[in-house]
Amino acid sequence: MKDVIVVIGSGSIGIAIARRVGVGKHIVLADLREDNAKAAAVVLNDAGYQVSTAIVDVTIRESVHALVDVSLSFGNVTGVIHAAGVSPSQANPATILKVDLYGTALVLEEFGNIITSGGSGVVIASQSGHRLPALTAEQDKLLATTPVDELLALPMLAVDHITDSLHAYQVSKRGNSLRVMAEAVRWGKRGARVNTISPGIIITPLANDELTGPRGDGYRRMMKLCPAQRAGTPDEVGNLGALLMGPDGTFITGSDFLMDGGVTASYFYGELAPK
Repeated sequence: MKDVIVVIGSGSIGIAIARRVGVGKHIVLADLREDNAKAAAVVLNDAGYQVSTAIVDVTIRESVHALVDVSLSFGNVTGVIHAAGVSPSQANPATILKVDLYGTALVLEEFGNIITSGGSGVVIASQSGHRLPALTAEQDKLLATTPVDELLALPMLAVDHITDSLHAYQVSKRGNSLRVMAEAVRWGKRGARVNTISPGIIITPLANDELTGPRGDGYRRMMKLCPAQRAGTPDEVGNLGALLMGPDGTFITGSDFLMDGGVTASYFYGELAPK
């Protein structure tokens, strides 16, 4: 029985982290689309990693629980990388809230029940959560601690409050970092840690689609006017993920790490500030 690293979402960022923390371990690569998981698994297998694939729908508790069972069949789950989600250009507000907010809370709860002592998790959120205006302390607490199956019924998430996909995405990603903060307390009772990474524009197939889509001009403006003057790469996120999940990060838990090349800084205090 080997230590197991569970990767939910077979995109570039999750795989970049897995390559750094999955050496000598059994990687369970789960995705809603089996073909995506298998394609990524071939690349990892060819690079010397031991990989199994699974199908998971993070919006269905039974599906996430089944992934937990499959993962445990290979050994102790020592790491969870949750990188699944949908963007504002991919879905309507209700779907974004269900996948990105509820789905993340569900993954944190289910894997928090079985994560082994010394284990760690990383959730991929977004810079967008940092540009949402401040919520009230009560709203923060509700997003962080409302029982998972009651989360989407919160009045603050009603259709008359969340009217567009970008707003739904921002609320979901803010909710991810708040949820991780609360879950870190629970995971800590098992001797485990969990953190959030909030990337900016990272060049992936999805980002390339965004750059050629209706929001493309805005993304290019962000890259041009931010302090870094460029987009990021999956490997850069992978390096941070490896720190957070590895032996050098054992004092870090319940934290959110914004890595966006300074886009958010420029949004508040620079040339990207709203007029």
